[in-house]
Amino acid sequence: MFRSVARSAAGKHLLRRGYSTESVPDRKVAVLGAAGGIGQPLSLLMKLNPLVSRLALYDIANTPGVAADISHINSRSEVTGYVGEEQLGQALEGCDVVIIPAGVPRKPGMTRDDLFNINAGIVKGLCSAIAKYCPNALVNMISNPVNSTVPIAAEVFKKAGTYDERKLFGVTTLDVVRAKTFYAGKAKVNVADVNVPVVGGHAGITILPLFSQATPTANLPEDEIKALTKRTQDGGTEVVEAKAGKGSATLSMAYAGAIFADACLKGLNGVPDVVECSFVQSTVTELPFFASKVRLGKSGVEEVLGLGPLSEYEKQGLESLKPELKASIEKGINFANKS
Repeated sequence: MFRSVARSAAGKHLLRRGYSTESVPDRKVAVLGAAGGIGQPLSLLMKLNPLVSRLALYDIANTPGVAADISHINSRSEVTGYVGEEQLGQALEGCDVVIIPAGVPRKPGMTRDDLFNINAGIVKGLCSAIAKYCPNALVNMISNPVNSTVPIAAEVFKKAGTYDERKLFGVTTLDVVRAKTFYAGKAKVNVADVNVPVVGGHAGITILPLFSQATPTANLPEDEIKALTKRTQDGGTEVVEAKAGKGSATLSMAYAGAIFADACLKGLNGVPDVVECSFVQSTVTELPFFASKVRLGKSGVEEVLGLGPLSEYEKQGLESLKPELKASIEKGINFANKS
């Protein structure tokens, strides 16, 4: 049943966008960290995406098994597993999109900042390889803390002479997914019809959902808006605590990562008006990186969109998040330039 539903939905989507399955361009996607808690379900979801023709799964261990398992699914893409640093180049060569969920997950009592030293080193190494083997690929950064790992990636690419700000994205889609879900529950509206932009960064108070711009409009009282904002900001912690030390938000993050990668592929394929929120190089504020709506196209970011009208509560939230986000960005830049 799932297969028929998934195929039917995919087919309707392609017809809506003016594609036949024969006319969809070949696209290679790599998942770096494919054997992990996010990587495995993300790899599964990318295997189901009809826009992917080749799927490269890379990790430091266990990837051949994951690749073998996923490769048996009767969808378009050919799946290959790569394991260990010596096979990283093969995984990356010819990639159109590289998704990076690699790193260690959060555990109870651990903040995103606690993850920094481990994940920053992993990201730095992977981005050096991307610069060498697929410098023109769109890079979707999931590894936390995104507020720092995206600036790290930018510095690595600058040093390599391959940096293109249009092709580097911090994946903040899970914040949008949560905001939509939580808003729909409070507003008593169909979640499929809901849209909520989320701006700022991807940790704690740097996450700023703009519920004043949410559609359909519901005119929720301010105390409920504040509670929704807080829950969206603390969504990761909610899952970590619910799993009681057994993991973090892996499944919902995989879903969000697949949604954003799909948007990137649509943009590359020339689908018009593809707009998603993402943490990118930006002049929307005085900060060098900021999450807001971006229009995606054949070169990656076509346009970074402005914030739009903000409520007084959102204006206060914007000013409150800036110092923390600024510090996280600088921390990433300083790490990348240490050696």
